[in-house]
Amino acid sequence: MIEKIRNFCIIAHIDHGKSTLADRLLEVTGTVEERKMQEQLLDSMDLERERGITIKLQPARMQYSPSTSSGTNYFLNLIDTPGHVDFSYEVSRSLAAVEGAILLVDATQGMQAQTLANLYLALDQDLEIVPVMNKIDLPNSDEEKVAKEIMHVLGCEREEILSVSAKTGAGVEELLDALVERVPAPTSEASKGLRALIFDSVYDEYQGVLAYVRVVSGTVKRADGLYFVGTDAKSVTSDVGVFQPEKKAVDKLGPGEIGYIATGLKDVAGCRVGDTIISGKDMERAGELVLSGYEEMKPMVYAGLYPKDGDMYPRLRDGMEKLKLTDASLQYDPDNSPVLGFGFRCGFLGLLHLEIIQERIAREFGVELVVTTPSVAYSVTTTTAKQGTQTNIVNSAQHFPETMVIDQVEEPWVSLDIVTTSEYLGGIMELATRYRGEYKNTEYLETERIILHFELPLASILVDFYDKLKSVSSGFASMNYTVIGYRPADVVKMDILIAEESVEALSMIVYRDEVQTVGKRVVATLKDVLPRQQFVLKIQAALGGKIVAAERLSAMRKDVTAKLYGGDVTRKRKLLEKQKKGKKKMMQSAGKVDIPSSAYMAVLKRE
Repeated sequence: MIEKIRNFCIIAHIDHGKSTLADRLLEVTGTVEERKMQEQLLDSMDLERERGITIKLQPARMQYSPSTSSGTNYFLNLIDTPGHVDFSYEVSRSLAAVEGAILLVDATQGMQAQTLANLYLALDQDLEIVPVMNKIDLPNSDEEKVAKEIMHVLGCEREEILSVSAKTGAGVEELLDALVERVPAPTSEASKGLRALIFDSVYDEYQGVLAYVRVVSGTVKRADGLYFVGTDAKSVTSDVGVFQPEKKAVDKLGPGEIGYIATGLKDVAGCRVGDTIISGKDMERAGELVLSGYEEMKPMVYAGLYPKDGDMYPRLRDGMEKLKLTDASLQYDPDNSPVLGFGFRCGFLGLLHLEIIQERIAREFGVELVVTTPSVAYSVTTTTAKQGTQTNIVNSAQHFPETMVIDQVEEPWVSLDIVTTSEYLGGIMELATRYRGEYKNTEYLETERIILHFELPLASILVDFYDKLKSVSSGFASMNYTVIGYRPADVVKMDILIAEESVEALSMIVYRDEVQTVGKRVVATLKDVLPRQQFVLKIQAALGGKIVAAERLSAMRKDVTAKLYGGDVTRKRKLLEKQKKGKKKMMQSAGKVDIPSSAYMAVLKRE
């Protein structure tokens, strides 16, 4: 059986046709009936369909008999993976569970930054790469030009590169034949007993935690005792099965197979992505059976998530636990804000990741959130009389220490790769310089297409750098980044005051030389997005006790003279003066101003 198994995934940039190719593979192999076929079949979440991106990895098992195999059936296990840099952890987990990868490149766009990043991840895992050009049916496709780029990056021959149209199905059977021929079969060590790598998991109300696994050796079936090496949890298998692509129960899962195990665990903490499942009989040998698992991802962006309604905190807590089960890159810790109440301080891989989590909590668990201003993690060295010199990681403006005790602040820097055409070189260089970037060098894919290498602070590219890059390159450039370490930064904490009350959630860490510029922009933005009150609303940006920028939002005006039908003008002035005094009094005793959630994201935009 094991020699007839082929495990592979698809790596590609966003919008290069990855999900469409997965649809054609399922269709050509007859895995899904024609009447059940739909676009983006493996993108099961509403969010994925709405945005046209893959967020979650999704496995699917297909049976295929190549034309050269005399009727022999092969079992092809596909893991559909995301393309966006914010979901790179999903990709890395998929790569660890397979032996091969389809490198999918759009024949109209060529190699892109995230394709290269995912390709390097696959090469690090020693996977067999099957290069494929997609969208050859489009009139503006340029197969020879794109083939040269792939040959330059991969070092392969022209005849090794396949051409397909995922939309029409052209070349898909040849691709399936190539997968059977080129991707190696899994290997197994029968003497080691059951060893299964957990690459994903979900929670089922009836069966408890379902662990998505790649069985490395041994077999697992119903009623088998299980032991989770990393969490020291024990359970009994209630069901095992495969994905076709819907879950289908089978008698057992053997070596090399990809499927699911219904663990029966009700505590989601017992099943951790990257952990090893072994037989309950082999607990004493756990040390020698454990698999290497995954390197834990470090969050890039931190933000506080608090329920708008304090009573919803228990529901938010349950939701975070279940989301952690399906998204191993999400990190969170309980937090308590004097202003916002109980919530969580969370780490994300990027702003898109934050946006998706916020949307999923609202849709799947019905909790409306207040999200604090996202920030990166700073390394802050302080000296105090009581505690001496200490270095701590600070990931929020709320926990940033006072200026007088700070010795040094360091911020994370990234290595940024931008793939573009040479005509946009000047605009991109200017953009990177404006965002504090340091130019390193230029690499040529071919005459017109280049890769620009920069180093710059992570905080600079968090919010709208990608949007500006797309704008300055007419949509042609793509980018990918990796964190390279910490460097000194001259940053300070800027407070935002509304109605002379500091709003903790709007505080931010900014570069000292940008305090006034950023302060003016933030207060102007808040003036546009905050609702008017019955009194004049002061909006201020402050550094320590010094106000660096201020705006006033005029009060809602009621026409108190409408009831007048005549008489002397002094009567009108008297009423207006009385109204003015009332508003002044109201301003002095102003209550809490309700800040809409849109204000928190609005202040992030640079322009």
